[in-house]
Amino acid sequence: MIVVTGATGNVGRLLVETLAAAGEEVTAVSRRISAADVPDGVRTVQADLARSDGLKQVFDGADRIFLLTSGEFMAAGGDVAEIVAAAGGARIVLLSSQGVGSGRHAPAFEEAVKAASPEWTVLRPGGFASNAFQWAPAIRAGRVVAAPFGDVALPVIDPADIADVAAAVLREPGHHGRTYVLTGPEPISPRRQAADLGEALGEPLRFTELTEAEARAAMSEFMPPVVVEATLSILGTPTEDELRVSPDVEKVLGRPGRTFAEWAARNAAAFK
Repeated sequence: MIVVTGATGNVGRLLVETLAAAGEEVTAVSRRISAADVPDGVRTVQADLARSDGLKQVFDGADRIFLLTSGEFMAAGGDVAEIVAAAGGARIVLLSSQGVGSGRHAPAFEEAVKAASPEWTVLRPGGFASNAFQWAPAIRAGRVVAAPFGDVALPVIDPADIADVAAAVLREPGHHGRTYVLTGPEPISPRRQAADLGEALGEPLRFTELTEAEARAAMSEFMPPVVVEATLSILGTPTEDELRVSPDVEKVLGRPGRTFAEWAARNAAAFK
């Protein structure tokens, strides 16, 4: 049985659907989840991983786990070691971050999983294509995209590709002890993302470049300060590793990752 944590998020939801379609026995875990959120036959468990009580129930019977933690998990004092202990020897696929490899994020979660789990695989995605959803209200209201560092291009990844890689790693042998960096197939700037979204909508969008101060003020409305600064640093002054297209999606899946234009075409309805 495969336990998928974060099962209602951009990656977890798609992963649950993929695993269920493949005939796997799946338990979907989230703080807020119901049977309506998952395909028929998928067991659901409402749980907060930051609370140690109840973890045994969450992972009972699991032989494989997709583990997604968050900034909220960290803020609540969540302990990955407790989760790994509750998992009872299950194979763990950890959704980490490319920022661990570049030194922007602490490696504590990865180290805890590697130290305590008999079998582990780490996935380190870069920026998500789905971050463009933050532009949806402004696009719907005025056909405008406002973002900082308009011409800095990063290889953002489609969450569907992360889910496909996770499904492959969970279902296939040969991935134990490996760390995969997951990016899209090409670097793309915010200005070009706006153009691709306009193409998907069938009408051009206006791009407005925010100053760093304007972006900081906007991000601070929904992000803690440390996350704001890390995000601005990646967007404005990415490292060579953060600029590089990784071969790992194609290595695992046997095909290139999806482009941002493909993601935009598939999600155009959210911007109308």
